Amino acid sequence: MQPIIARQILPWFGGSAGVWTTCLVFFQSVLLAGYAYADATTRLGARRQAMLHIALLALSLAFLPILASSGWKPQGDEQPILRILLLLAATIGLPYFVLSSTTPLLQAWYWRRFHARVPYRLFALSNFASLTALLGFPLLFEPAFDLKSLGWGWSFLFAAFALACAGTAWLSLNGEDWYREQNPGKRSALSVSVQLQWLALSAMGSVMLLAVTNHITQNISSVPFLWVLPLALYLASFILAFDHPRWYVRPLFLAALPMLLPAMAYYIRSLDLRVAAPLYLVGLFVSCMVCHGELARLKPDPAHLTRFYLMMSLGGALGAVLVAIVAPLVLPGYFELGVALIALAAVFAIRVRGLASWGALAVLVATLVLVARGSLEYSRGMRVMERDFYGVVRTADHPSPVPYRSIYHGSIMHGGQLLGDSFRNTPADYFSPGSGYGRVFTSLREMQPKKPLNVGVLGLGAGVIAAWMQPGDRLTFYEISPRVVDISRREFTFLDDTAARTEIVMGDGRLSLEREPPRRYDVLGIDAFSGDSIPMHLITREAMAIYLKHVKPDGVIVFQATNRFVDLLPVVKRLAAEFGLEAVNVPDSPSADSGPEYWYSSTDQVIVTRNRKLLEWPDLAEATAEIRDRPDLPLFTDAHSNLLRILK
Repeated sequence: MQPIIARQILPWFGGSAGVWTTCLVFFQSVLLAGYAYADATTRLGARRQAMLHIALLALSLAFLPILASSGWKPQGDEQPILRILLLLAATIGLPYFVLSSTTPLLQAWYWRRFHARVPYRLFALSNFASLTALLGFPLLFEPAFDLKSLGWGWSFLFAAFALACAGTAWLSLNGEDWYREQNPGKRSALSVSVQLQWLALSAMGSVMLLAVTNHITQNISSVPFLWVLPLALYLASFILAFDHPRWYVRPLFLAALPMLLPAMAYYIRSLDLRVAAPLYLVGLFVSCMVCHGELARLKPDPAHLTRFYLMMSLGGALGAVLVAIVAPLVLPGYFELGVALIALAAVFAIRVRGLASWGALAVLVATLVLVARGSLEYSRGMRVMERDFYGVVRTADHPSPVPYRSIYHGSIMHGGQLLGDSFRNTPADYFSPGSGYGRVFTSLREMQPKKPLNVGVLGLGAGVIAAWMQPGDRLTFYEISPRVVDISRREFTFLDDTAARTEIVMGDGRLSLEREPPRRYDVLGIDAFSGDSIPMHLITREAMAIYLKHVKPDGVIVFQATNRFVDLLPVVKRLAAEFGLEAVNVPDSPSADSGPEYWYSSTDQVIVTRNRKLLEWPDLAEATAEIRDRPDLPLFTDAHSNLLRILK
């Protein structure tokens, strides 16, 4: 359910990784509500509880199918977190609520019906089913079906589930008399300290899940496949911890965790994916095994089963809220993983007793020191570091080889400005004269010297493209992040110095273009990437159709295709061919003796057009490279795209 609905709404909110973490907040919060409902209704008596739940199951069918209405698409000025939460509540709220209550209710009914003392293994079974479905999404379902088919298929299966669950609720009434005999009067009180331990261990697992997910996805790609891996490990730890005590080999995991915590803290600013990704995935699994293994060791008598699950879900929701909502509001950068590592080290120190406590204290101190070091490296030399829902934006000045001010989104530099009056409005770096953008603008000026240009760009960054504009030109930037606009105006002068009439349209660029009448752009740039993260909704067939609606018949679309992990070139070429356009790559890797405008630049920019004269113009033709054909690569659409096919 989570990948299906998140995949639907991802294009509506800029393809941001924040969409996934906000979805997790919703699912964790509704899970909490479902567990609270299960705990509260056990006090109603078996018959009232069964009748109420059957009524809710029937009412939830009115929400089907789980396909989000296009009326929820943002207009550009909304608070994205609130809108996503309201959208999810209106689309899948009640179906997910009754689903979320199933685990504690079914186990309570099982205990009441069969008089068994150990229903907790059913929790492992339900998580195993969740893991199977989760892994099946990117490997089986997403490649074979589009989102509409998946939404309808899930809805039919949910209807069958509702009937089965209603029947189970009714059959559970047979054990009501035995249950009353075994539970006269009030149940024994639970210790507050034990309940707080349930809460803390569950919260730490959730915090680690979201913090590691953010850390991995912010510079790779915001697609469900990469979100699935951490969540799969999180679920696997629940399965092993609650299936049988033999899987949680306590000495082994308690020995592994103190080695992994400092290692994760040491590599917290590493950009080497080959080291960082395996380290953090293994670290997440071990962390969750410790949290959930200790949680399983503290599970109570089944008489307190629903309260146990309530505190677990409260911890999960609390962890999700801290990372997805509180962290972006109070932390200026991506510091939540470091905070999570320190908190986990503290929990570990509390759980370990005896002589080992001194070692645990040493681990806590080492983790604290290494996290502090990484945070200082992350912040050192930064003029500005600010954050919003869409990511962290930083700027820094570099004194050599020439004075230069750069802008970072995530951990990747996205261009900047040469400093000094002589370079005040000089297009540099990724937008230098040798780049795809530079050669397109130069060629168009040479072909028609007196013709003003109408240019649109998805993604503002520092606003460097404005330096290519001349009097009479029109330039429109589409930018989803208010923080980027503010920093671009404060830290760079391109918007102030440009000779063009300039407009900034707030909101997701694709959605803004979708609402607007044809703009008739000569050049449309697609450069709305955060770090190495690729908003996949900008490279689909539907997106290309929208771009062509706004581009003149002989106009040009320029895709920024530079990426360390994903090969975008054949994807763009496949899209161009679908619409009868040509696509060529302009790789730009300047030599050491290049001018200052080439500082730090190494790019791949794909030029898509049907303007044969432009492609043959000398300045552009001399730099183009043919893009390799990928006959096995399917056309990317809003309903169907597969990251596995384009990973480098």
